[in-house]
Amino acid sequence: MKISQNSISPGISNRYLALDVLRGLTIAFMIVVNTAGDWSNLFAPLAHAKWHGFTPTDLVFPTFLFVVGNAMSFSMKKLQQMDTAGFFKKVGKKTLLIFLIGWLLNAFPFYDVSDTGALSFIDITEVRLFGVLQRIALCYFFGAVVLYYGGIKGAWIFSGIALFGYWAIMYFFGDTADPYGLTGNAAIKLDLALIGPERMYGGEGIPFDPEGILSTLPGVVNVIAGFLAGKMIQKLGNTMETVKKLLAIGLILIIIAYIWDQFFPINKKIWTSSYVLLTVGIDLLLLALLVAVIEVKNWRGWTYFFEVFGRNPLILYVLSGMVVTILYMIPIGDTTLRAFIYANFFTSWLAPKMASFLFAFSYMLLIWVIGLWMDKKRIYIKV
Repeated sequence: MKISQNSISPGISNRYLALDVLRGLTIAFMIVVNTAGDWSNLFAPLAHAKWHGFTPTDLVFPTFLFVVGNAMSFSMKKLQQMDTAGFFKKVGKKTLLIFLIGWLLNAFPFYDVSDTGALSFIDITEVRLFGVLQRIALCYFFGAVVLYYGGIKGAWIFSGIALFGYWAIMYFFGDTADPYGLTGNAAIKLDLALIGPERMYGGEGIPFDPEGILSTLPGVVNVIAGFLAGKMIQKLGNTMETVKKLLAIGLILIIIAYIWDQFFPINKKIWTSSYVLLTVGIDLLLLALLVAVIEVKNWRGWTYFFEVFGRNPLILYVLSGMVVTILYMIPIGDTTLRAFIYANFFTSWLAPKMASFLFAFSYMLLIWVIGLWMDKKRIYIKV
């Protein structure tokens, strides 16, 4: 991990400010959807689709992978100039560090409190193995390897094989009656066999990991798509031609995604191939809009808010998980500081869904203030 204190942000150059803003917007939205005040009271767009289907919240994580690919479009040239040993040392170290941070974040604060108030350290070997940062790490690694050995042509070939291959695996190795259902899909079967139920996510009522092993394969394509989009912008420049091409490709991918949906349903939790195409298509539309507004029209007065998130994305995401956990840990009478704040400042005067949303939005602003302080101090933490 590298902590720098520079006079210039280490983020993407202002020449491509649209990419930096997309990265910051993604972090901001991710914090909002991850820290609802009350998970039983959510506005529909702020909840994941229950299984098949799509909501705006389902766009957040793949967009995170897409912007990782965007950043790679600037750094990959340097990596491709390294010898094999140097490449794997640099990429492997970054992968391992991000994966480890995600795993330790799952374990934080590293102890449990019993009903009697006794503290006991958790068994780190029983902590959930995978998660958001772990998938980012793995998709970054495999995306970098594909680009290092195959270049852009190899990336296109890999993407096609990954998307169609994943569809075939899910169909032929899932339960015949419902190969894309929760309990009988190929992804859950592989995770149960290799990870074990005790180290998997339990949010679906059974051990099932939405960031498991098999579904990471199509996730790599989201990274590669971000890389290709970044390269296209660098090649064509900040012009209306770029905007039109991004729009056209994005619309085509969305149409193909909904056609494919009839055979391989759009589903975030098993990261289906149609879901990959849909999210990449929407990301290209968003990127086209940002390029048009920021780069072509030069309307930049509003961008700094998102630049703050974009300049320290990893550490601000990690802090967003840690700070809310700390709020749960601090006792206030017979409740916690987090519950006290929510009850006295939100639910006491707002309707349930609005209270839940404004808590999440306010929390995002708190993390933004931390990011603002870091930016003003020129502190940038990179892995």
